[in-house]
Amino acid sequence: MRTRLLPLLLVLMAGVLLALGFPLAASLAAAEQQRVVVDRLDDGARFAALAQFVNESEPFVDERRTTLRGELASYHDVYGIRTGIFFRDNRAMAAAPEDWVVPYEGEGRRAFNEALLGRRSHDPPQVWPWQPHARLTIASPVVRDGDVVAVVVTDSPTGQLRSRILSGWLIIAAGEFAAMLVAIGAAFRLTGWVLKPVRVLDAVTHDIATGRMKSRVAAAGGPPELRRLARSFNEMADNVEDVLEQQRAFVADASHQLRNPLSALLLRIELLALELPEGNEEIASVRTEGKRLAQVLDDLLDLALAEHAAADLRLVDIGALVAERIAAWRPLADEKGVRLLGERRAVTAWADPVALSSALDAVIDNALKFTPEDEEVTVAVASEGDTCTIVVADRGPGLMQEELDRVGDRFWRSNRHQNIKGSGLGLSISRVLLAAGGGSIAYAPHEPHGLRVTLTVPRTGPQGR
Repeated sequence: MRTRLLPLLLVLMAGVLLALGFPLAASLAAAEQQRVVVDRLDDGARFAALAQFVNESEPFVDERRTTLRGELASYHDVYGIRTGIFFRDNRAMAAAPEDWVVPYEGEGRRAFNEALLGRRSHDPPQVWPWQPHARLTIASPVVRDGDVVAVVVTDSPTGQLRSRILSGWLIIAAGEFAAMLVAIGAAFRLTGWVLKPVRVLDAVTHDIATGRMKSRVAAAGGPPELRRLARSFNEMADNVEDVLEQQRAFVADASHQLRNPLSALLLRIELLALELPEGNEEIASVRTEGKRLAQVLDDLLDLALAEHAAADLRLVDIGALVAERIAAWRPLADEKGVRLLGERRAVTAWADPVALSSALDAVIDNALKFTPEDEEVTVAVASEGDTCTIVVADRGPGLMQEELDRVGDRFWRSNRHQNIKGSGLGLSISRVLLAAGGGSIAYAPHEPHGLRVTLTVPRTGPQGR
């Protein structure tokens, strides 16, 4: 969720910064140019004041004109700004350099014509840093007795102006970059603050889904809506745990309470069998069904205890545990004529040794039940990254695909195996025992025939997970 929320916040923040940065950059460029324009207007006003009293009828002997030409030449030498004072008919009163004439087109002509109307150039086109050949032309009228008699025109290079604009833009860009870094840090903190309760809720949900029903969310941080969601989740988890506890208690109590009447009933059946002829088929059938019912009650009680008990996780030598269980089941395998094979391998993992042993017993017992004589059952241990697997493969009839989808369900047994002893709860108990410690159980066909059952337990401790 952070990978979706964080780019959205960053794009919004970047948009806000750009929306502020571009107008600020344009305003800075306009302010820098306006400062230059005001300076040129001041210089033009000074030259206009000097030209106001130049005698136009004696252009070559007027002392004022000579002084004016000297001022313009000095101004051009010092600042590199071309300056000229031109009569209305475009004749030059004075100019520096002397051969400079008023432009006949472009911005210079527009400024000259505007000054002839008695207005000063106060709003020339904006000069941008990427215009290396741009020049700034300013014109001011020379007024005598209320009439415009000449125009002062200044044509300035814009190198320094463009450099100042670019320097200001670099400062703005640095500020925008710093603000973006701050925005990124704030976005990370904000998304972390908002999503932390969601991550905690996801972790607790996973814990509950894998059997750790005591897990709860600490509703202490994050937005008020997520804190309220955490409290509601805890209430829901409490109610679910209460319902499951009541269900487990009912199954355990019912199994326990039914065992005494059933035991008494089986005893009466045995007493009744003494009064009947030996080999009576009906009494043998009743005795078999009674024992089967007793086995179902025992398995129900084991399932209720498995669901209720917490896993005692510890670091276990899986190879040694598997070798021990193979040795325990080998006499039964030899009695049935089945080869029970296993390879000793030193692999450690985190598991409840009692629960794992019980689950492995149920799987091996199931494999031996369905494997015919002179076939084999193999038990292999392997490590794959963060998990350890125990694969039990038999050479029995196996299961079809639709049966593989249901294997492990409570009380489910294939229609082809109804005559084989069992309650249909063994693999369900195995799944519960493994899930309590963070493990799992999976089923797949074993070629060319048979069933392959894979028990998986984690190699990382509870804190690492």
